[in-house]
Amino acid sequence: MKILMVLTSHDQMGDTGHKTGFWLEEFTAPFYVFKDAGADITLASPKGGQPPVDPNSEAEDALTDSTRRFMADTHAKEMLASTKKLADVDMNQYDAIFYPGGHGPLWDLAEDEKSVALIKTAYEQDKVIGAVCHAPAVFKNVFVKPDQNIVGGREVTGFSNTEEEAVQLTNIVPFLLEDMLKQNNGRYSRGDDWAPHIVVDGKLITGQNPASSEGAAKAVLQALQEG
Repeated sequence: MKILMVLTSHDQMGDTGHKTGFWLEEFTAPFYVFKDAGADITLASPKGGQPPVDPNSEAEDALTDSTRRFMADTHAKEMLASTKKLADVDMNQYDAIFYPGGHGPLWDLAEDEKSVALIKTAYEQDKVIGAVCHAPAVFKNVFVKPDQNIVGGREVTGFSNTEEEAVQLTNIVPFLLEDMLKQNNGRYSRGDDWAPHIVVDGKLITGQNPASSEGAAKAVLQALQEG
């Protein structure tokens, strides 16, 4: 199993002066689910090199077993520090593509033409596509047919409007993820705020929030094993 994990390169929370990036646990939990299953993992980002970590996700109250494991894992930290540039990635070499969240993807990956092309290739080749929390933002500009977004008519989830409100970023983010998915005719569902909620629609797998990252990764593995 060859899995491509794509991380954001964006580190600014709008014009607030606050830092953002990817959410650490949404990377580490899937990374170890994949690694422990024997997958061959490649990490990539728009700019390559070390992607920015949202500093809030490194706070003590945000740490989890997987983030602590990562902090003690020299090899994994070296992998993260040297992500491939998206421009140098060929989707033909992978069986699945997975996007960890954090607010960063709302700004860069949602608009990134190379990311859009990778997802379209994965879709056309019937490969597994996964995204958790804010990462379903990457589907915003992925149209698989004229006037049909990849989420159109499909069951999806992602960070909810009420969760965005709870972190007081409703008026900061470039768009609300839940609204975008609905506008593209995604059949959006959600669980309770901050509770795990994973949605599987064929080979499109989405998770609502940080608590959903491990479950979403396990669903990606299951979809790979089922072929």
